[in-house]
Amino acid sequence: MVTKAPAQKIGPGRMVLVVGPSGAGKDTLMSGLKSRLAGRVDIHFARRLITREADTDAEDHDSLTPAEFDQLAATENTALHWQAHGHGYVIPKSYDRLIEAGATVIANGSRRILNHASNKYQNAHVVLVTAPIPVLAERLAARSRETAEEIERRLSRANLEPDPIANLIRIENTGTVASGVGAMIKGLRL
Repeated sequence: MVTKAPAQKIGPGRMVLVVGPSGAGKDTLMSGLKSRLAGRVDIHFARRLITREADTDAEDHDSLTPAEFDQLAATENTALHWQAHGHGYVIPKSYDRLIEAGATVIANGSRRILNHASNKYQNAHVVLVTAPIPVLAERLAARSRETAEEIERRLSRANLEPDPIANLIRIENTGTVASGVGAMIKGLRL
């Protein structure tokens, strides 16, 4: 679901969306980035709401029901929201206020909302985390959360590139976590 952009873009802070195919290592890099930037009061990592139960082996998030997601989406009472992989995802509205105050918000996002984010925020940045297909397949299988058929469906979408968008930083996540986090810090000038 994509909503209309506001009449005036939200800023002066930044919305940074970390996107990429499943298995690329987005959560791992974001966790490493959060550790490296601990203590920075100008940077906030968004805690998403997702229509699935929390899983300690996956992203730390808050859960909501599909009806709650529908209500938030219908009233546009979110910073950003979308549906993917059978679930609804919400970045809470409270993060817009932080961006208005000049902060940087870093969120696990989706390629589906990049154009909307670009239209909504004065300073929308995208970190595209990628990896070769064989690496993605190996990582997805190691998670043991999906069937082989579900993994194949995810991999069939893995080569999708985002629409042309300003402020795109591409990171091929095949090295160490430290090198990937370093590339994020350099690319975002943090």
